[in-house]
Amino acid sequence: MNYRWLDAPAAGIAETARSLLGWELAANGVRIRLTEVEAYSGLGQDPASHAHRGPTTRNAVMFGPAGVAYVYFIFGMHWCLNIVCGDPGEASAVLIRAGEVVDGAGPARQRRGPDVKDRDLARGPARLVVALGITAAANGTSMVDGSGPLLITPPTREVEPAMIASGPRVGVASAHDVPWRFWIAGDPTVSPYRRHTPRKRTVRE
Repeated sequence: MNYRWLDAPAAGIAETARSLLGWELAANGVRIRLTEVEAYSGLGQDPASHAHRGPTTRNAVMFGPAGVAYVYFIFGMHWCLNIVCGDPGEASAVLIRAGEVVDGAGPARQRRGPDVKDRDLARGPARLVVALGITAAANGTSMVDGSGPLLITPPTREVEPAMIASGPRVGVASAHDVPWRFWIAGDPTVSPYRRHTPRKRTVRE
């Protein structure tokens, strides 16, 4: 399979993210076509990235090798899934934000709830992880060689370049206006955009 995008340098992570639209991600009986992704660069390059200030126990996976899953817990309640890209030591990753369930709607609905609409099964990064049945155990496992619970494969339906939109990232406190979120325009499974709103500090007298 053609995985040349895995070798993209950190500086090219935005184009790498864009190229992932339409690829398919499978795990635990569910297959999802990617409709929304978000790019994050590496050390000292991207204030919104977990790797901006260097390696930690949490973000070590982001520093390579490419093609592995970076799974992390957020807001004390949700898991998010990224695919690591680029050269070892140059941390960069693409957050998988949303997708269309193209196979395995039954298992996805069992995990997400019986009344969830088809478009909402994997509409948003936390929902997508739940639909795929992914946990922290996937962190650091390969997404390209079949040895891990996740497998990403090339598109069965190519995405026309004219159908790809870009805009600000979601849910980050820094560099949120960087247009590194990419999605398939008009696709109903793309998550709604919510601009970052800084929390107001309470002034005590």
